[in-house]
Amino acid sequence: MDVLDMFYQVLKTDPYISEQVGTRIKYYEYPESGDVDKPYMVLEEIAPPEPGSFADGTWLTLSVFVHVEIWSPNRTTTRLLAERVRDLIWETFKIRQVGGLTEHDNGVFRDARRYHGSIYRDDLNQL
Repeated sequence: MDVLDMFYQVLKTDPYISEQVGTRIKYYEYPESGDVDKPYMVLEEIAPPEPGSFADGTWLTLSVFVHVEIWSPNRTTTRLLAERVRDLIWETFKIRQVGGLTEHDNGVFRDARRYHGSIYRDDLNQL
């Protein structure tokens, strides 16, 4: 199960995120702060998914821990994008935000949030 791709697929199809970020949703690729003239989004796994929620000797869920950063030259856009990401991740996966930070440096506003929760296996019907 590719958790980053699952997040990516949900985020890229959202109209607001698509309008603001376009194709600048990346895995582990951070822009140079001097190159941030439009919003960027970076997805990272903090730890590999771990089996969890066991029944009859079978694991049912994966515990996931994902980091999502928004970089933008506009404070309001950064905040609105981060809030939209938070809402989509909750609505789609029921994974909650567990921490974060905001920064401003060299004209770039950064909002970094972490999400932790469980996702059910996608192959349970084949077990």
